[in-house]
Amino acid sequence: MLKIDHLSKSFGAKKVLSDVNFEVPNGKILGIIGKNGAGKTTTFHSILNFITFTGTILWNGEPLTEKDYDQIGYLPEERSLIQKLTVKEQVRYLANLKNMSTKEIYQKLPVWMDKLKVKGNLNDKISSLSKGNQQKVQLICTLIHQPSLIILDEPFSGLDPINVDILRNTILEEKKRGAAIIFSDHDMNNVESLCDSIVLLKDGYAVINGNLHDVRSSFGNTNIFVEAELAISRLKELPHVLSVIEEKDGLYKLTISDEKYGPEIFDQLTHGQYIKVFAQQPPTLTDIFKKEA
Repeated sequence: MLKIDHLSKSFGAKKVLSDVNFEVPNGKILGIIGKNGAGKTTTFHSILNFITFTGTILWNGEPLTEKDYDQIGYLPEERSLIQKLTVKEQVRYLANLKNMSTKEIYQKLPVWMDKLKVKGNLNDKISSLSKGNQQKVQLICTLIHQPSLIILDEPFSGLDPINVDILRNTILEEKKRGAAIIFSDHDMNNVESLCDSIVLLKDGYAVINGNLHDVRSSFGNTNIFVEAELAISRLKELPHVLSVIEEKDGLYKLTISDEKYGPEIFDQLTHGQYIKVFAQQPPTLTDIFKKEA
């Protein structure tokens, strides 16, 4: 388990992180989210010991050692593959740095290539691969040594939906294996589908920190999804409705001032008659991000 206590960092007079605290248990995924400049990358670099910081970072109750760093897999936001190397050379180089033997690397690499459906051969140069396949190769470099702690910074950037699903399934397999995973993404749908808990950073402060379900529930069931043959003007006239958005033909999202008004709105819409959809839910993580970040 990774435990962060009172993590703070300044660059000169600029405070980048202020008393940040969180935990990542083994077999769980923590999402760290926030606007650009909120402190996400600084948090990652602190864990990886790339920069100095104040506070405490513990792995299984102890300060991280050199041996522990060999058990970390880090996928940075900026891709950093060496273009002139072949796939085999690139993976071997980085995996050797994590104390994997070349023999073991060559045994596991074809399995990972197939698992992530990389379009290319082991002897292809990195420069010949598409951006998406380069990203998959970098993910292989991150995971091939089976790290106990995995940090993924924007892993889905630029990928099509099919490849997003491949990577998502791979991340969930690593979670099932027991790895502690930190995940960051600007697409809140990805965060919501993968993460057990979240930390929302704003100007270096952790303004939200907790179980994802509990965080959403704490904002109340203020979203109502309605599918019915109703004019949007009629929905906007309902009492306690703050906004109405048409999600698609016939499906509307109503934001209400308080969840307690849900039954009243239901009665006004249905009058005891059939309605296709009426679902009262807490705000999505996207809604929360827009409000709090």
